Amino acid sequence: MAKKTKRSAVAKPAQKPAGKGKRPKWKAAPPALVAAFEQLVGALPGAQLRKMFGYPAGFVNGHMFAGVFQDQVFVRVGPEDHEQLLSQDGAAPFEPMPGRPSKESIVLPPSVVASEAKMREWIARALAHAAGLPPKAKR
Repeated sequence: MAKKTKRSAVAKPAQKPAGKGKRPKWKAAPPALVAAFEQLVGALPGAQLRKMFGYPAGFVNGHMFAGVFQDQVFVRVGPEDHEQLLSQDGAAPFEPMPGRPSKESIVLPPSVVASEAKMREWIARALAHAAGLPPKAKR
């Protein structure tokens, strides 16, 4: 009969500190905001609706041009519109994770989101900007 021996302790890999590398808990987008966004993007020629991180986003030629994130709508605009949009009260750089802002995307101010016409205008500008970029290669 073989003798039972203690197994040697196997070193466990180092664990990441709490909070590091974890995606923050995001809240669900308001259904009315999602419906309004999807209706506006769906009506634009050439635009495709897809999900990005569980939220609706608009794409053209493989480029995301607008999206919903929690209770915000963001657009990716060109340099000519960037400063104009940022100068509006309530607009801010899109920052889905603290400390990691998007260079080209701006959160639309609440006054723009509250107006279907204004939101349509900025989403259309974002589509025009992204449509002018070279198409992304398919993976």
